[in-house]
Amino acid sequence: MSFRPALAFLTSIGGARDPEPRMTAWFPVVGAAVGGLVGASWWLADRIWPPAVAAAIAVAVDLGVTGLLHADGLVDAADGLLPHLSRERRLAVMREPAVGAYGIAVCAAVLLLRFTALAAIGVNPLLLVAIWCASRTAMAVAAETVPYARPAAGLATAMLGGAWAPIAAYGVGGALAVGAVASGWSGLAAVAACLVAAAAVVALGRRKLGGYTGDVLGAAGLVGETVALLVAAAKW
Repeated sequence: MSFRPALAFLTSIGGARDPEPRMTAWFPVVGAAVGGLVGASWWLADRIWPPAVAAAIAVAVDLGVTGLLHADGLVDAADGLLPHLSRERRLAVMREPAVGAYGIAVCAAVLLLRFTALAAIGVNPLLLVAIWCASRTAMAVAAETVPYARPAAGLATAMLGGAWAPIAAYGVGGALAVGAVASGWSGLAAVAACLVAAAAVVALGRRKLGGYTGDVLGAAGLVGETVALLVAAAKW
């Protein structure tokens, strides 16, 4: 198992790729790479435009690099998890191509919060490397440890077998180390907040659905990153 299939699966780089066994072991590395690309675009844009414009460009680059994969998961998860529905109906709603009011509202709020947080933070590409690495680590560990919610195996289950303990050790350890170098205590707090928020989304999925789906994992990663950015933007 190599880095390239995981990169192609989680991003729009390298063409379409179906999930492969043990792919989750590379999620933290892919997250760090995506964070580096977004951080580099943020830094470069800040050399040319005001902070608000640079923040908007960073958000747009993230959406482009990930191919809207996690944003799509967030929208579907919001439509399925937030309304008062039966478990079966939740799963059905999350498979429908239509987007409901919950998905639109949650996605808009998350994008707005990401933009305003980035605009408030001094440009810090290493911080994004740490946060994006932590979010993909949380997604990988959840996929390896939480039951799959649908009756039959889905797309997300084909990538399992990455051994969650090493993923957690290397991914979380690396994210914390980079966060500490990037911003000290605020960086550590941001990484910790990312992990807690992502875990909360997965826990909500398990309570409402009985486990995770690919949409729940995408939502967990995006919400975790957003909460981390808000923590980093706080008045420390």
